[in-house]
Amino acid sequence: MDKKTGFNTRAIHSGEKVFERAVTQPIFQTSTYIFEGEAQYLDVKYGRLNNTPNHQALQEKIADLEKTEDALVTASGMAAITTALLGAIQSGGHLLAQDNLYGGTYYFLKEDFPYWGREVSLFPTEDSSSVEKYLRKNTKAIYVETISNPLLKIPDLEKIVAVAHKHGALAIIDNTFASPYNFNPADLGFDIVLHSATKYLNGHTDVLAGVVAGRKERLADIRKLVCHLGPTLDPHACFLLNRGIKTLGLRVREHNSSALELAHFLRGLKRVERVYYPGLEDHPDHARAKRFLRGFGGMVSFDYKGSPDELELAMSRLRIPFIAPSLGGVESLITRPSTTSHSGISPDERTRLGIKDALVRLSVGLEDISDLKDDFREAFDA
Repeated sequence: MDKKTGFNTRAIHSGEKVFERAVTQPIFQTSTYIFEGEAQYLDVKYGRLNNTPNHQALQEKIADLEKTEDALVTASGMAAITTALLGAIQSGGHLLAQDNLYGGTYYFLKEDFPYWGREVSLFPTEDSSSVEKYLRKNTKAIYVETISNPLLKIPDLEKIVAVAHKHGALAIIDNTFASPYNFNPADLGFDIVLHSATKYLNGHTDVLAGVVAGRKERLADIRKLVCHLGPTLDPHACFLLNRGIKTLGLRVREHNSSALELAHFLRGLKRVERVYYPGLEDHPDHARAKRFLRGFGGMVSFDYKGSPDELELAMSRLRIPFIAPSLGGVESLITRPSTTSHSGISPDERTRLGIKDALVRLSVGLEDISDLKDDFREAFDA
């Protein structure tokens, strides 16, 4: 649709085609389509090649919302991240990434990425304005997260793009925590935008999916890799993700509002030592958050004042949030990153990164904010 059209209108109508007068996009529950003389392999209509009607509608919608030429959906967020990085950086190339990353990404870069002949090094997220000094002659891309997981740091995104392009490298970003409602990395010049669509894009904790978005020529090699390796999203998951995106704007607006109010509230609880939320004025990256983001997101992290065992007891007293990994759904989820998302990282490395054993990561859902505040007051002031 016209980029001037409002976000919610585009989220509902972009990519949609009318089949048999159906208002909702049908599920094309077939793996195989009749051959029509396609000249190239990737043009053949086939489920694994991500070119069925369900894939096409979804990818066009996401590209519209992220303001990119093209988008590609995958079977999980990690499928999007791994295929994007392997497709964008050839053997012998070097990737420079921030150190405060989602645990699955961190583990892949440290343990698996070198196995395929790619080099990787990490720079302190706090030092992103000086990222140029960490470059190597063979650096092919710089990788960051819009809002880091789990400490909610925001790199100097303009600097990342400027330095990458100055040295002929790609600027790659994971935009999961912000979502396209709060931020469009393409506006700053990022070449590849990634999402775990399992999270905010879908928003209902019932689909695993990932997204790679960018210019068509950038996605060509990544698309080939996805088609060859096979992490394709099935038609029913495409349908559910497409449906979830239609309420993305409404949901994220409420996530933003509730998370900000709850972050302020948590600072007043006697068992909460420190709250991490980019919407708080004392957050070290608050100025960047205001400059880059249209909203501060639905994720809040905090350090508990007490032992991990005492924290587990406090969490068990909560009635509303589920103790579970993942995030971005309508229900609130709470977890200790040291035991879930970042458990694959050594204790010493977690300590270096500031991820304490008593750090809590909270995905603020869409429950009534008054109920959430009452719940945390009873559980964490006991």
